[in-house]
Amino acid sequence: MNLVSSSALWASLPLPALIVGPSGRIIDVNPPAETFLNASHKSLVGHPVLDRLSIDAPMDTAMARVRTHLSPLFIAEADVTTGERAPVPCALQLAPLQDAPGHLILVISPREIADRLGRAMHVSTAAKSAIGMAEMLAHEIKNPLAGISGAAQLLAMGLSPEDQEMTDLIVEETRRIVKLLEQVEQFGNLRPPARRSVNLHDALDRARRSALVGFGAHMKIVEDYDPSLPNTYADTDQLMQVFLNLLKNASEAAGPQGGTIRLHSFYDHSLRRRRKDGTGAALPLQVEIIDDGPGIPPEIVADIFEPFVSGRENGTGLGLALVSKIISDHEGWISVDSAPGRTVFRISLPLAPRGLPEEFD
Repeated sequence: MNLVSSSALWASLPLPALIVGPSGRIIDVNPPAETFLNASHKSLVGHPVLDRLSIDAPMDTAMARVRTHLSPLFIAEADVTTGERAPVPCALQLAPLQDAPGHLILVISPREIADRLGRAMHVSTAAKSAIGMAEMLAHEIKNPLAGISGAAQLLAMGLSPEDQEMTDLIVEETRRIVKLLEQVEQFGNLRPPARRSVNLHDALDRARRSALVGFGAHMKIVEDYDPSLPNTYADTDQLMQVFLNLLKNASEAAGPQGGTIRLHSFYDHSLRRRRKDGTGAALPLQVEIIDDGPGIPPEIVADIFEPFVSGRENGTGLGLALVSKIISDHEGWISVDSAPGRTVFRISLPLAPRGLPEEFD
């Protein structure tokens, strides 16, 4: 069966790509995939894809979601190995084939290839350099900005309403720059998580209540929880940062007309992430933050967790990068599945070790 390899696009695609059938077996591969896997088309077709690729992400669950929702899913970072080479950091894109029910296309974007193409690695390195520079200069920059803002407010006291528009603009812009610098400092200075036993529903409820009295007052936030969900092993403050950031993004995406956000928790005992040593780490605790907004622009979804990538005008692009860093520091996994009218951020977390006291009262 050869679903797409006859097309010029499939033949010319510079990234490794595989067609995976309903049973999880490889149906077709393009030439870069043969190179990446160091195997011929003939030797790959018909074999289970997860026998030929070791990926430290819950791929069975990811492929099932794509087949169920018939929408693409992007995994920002995962180590991929064929068993014959060292793990390669990659981004993964899964998408359904519309004319072939149950069939998926898996595109692998190794960071080494992205670097040669002048894309992701360059952006990431530049972002980290910018963050380092901003951390070093933030204090010196914020002090004169405070002086500029104060001077503008003093000037405004003796000006006409027309001239006050200019001083108001100065104050507004200095505050915006200070806010950006504070976010950069927060991203660069995030301490290692102080992990304890945490009730996810308590954390979600605190984030929900905070959102409803602030930035999410125009939204309807629905709880859809598994009441038997065990505790996770997390830093309470950092987990709250994650939930609040995702709720704020969903609220801002909805616009002033509002919308609905669903907080969904459930247990998936089969979900595991492969460690670099080959062992599996269980990530059974699932939290999905689902909104009915316009979705993430397709041209940036692959880089949405990178610093300085934002789908909003005047967005800093640091919020989701911070979310991704926190979840990674918690040995968890985050993915996004977005289409107009439905965006899902899914967080997978480990269980708390037995015997730990609970963080929330």
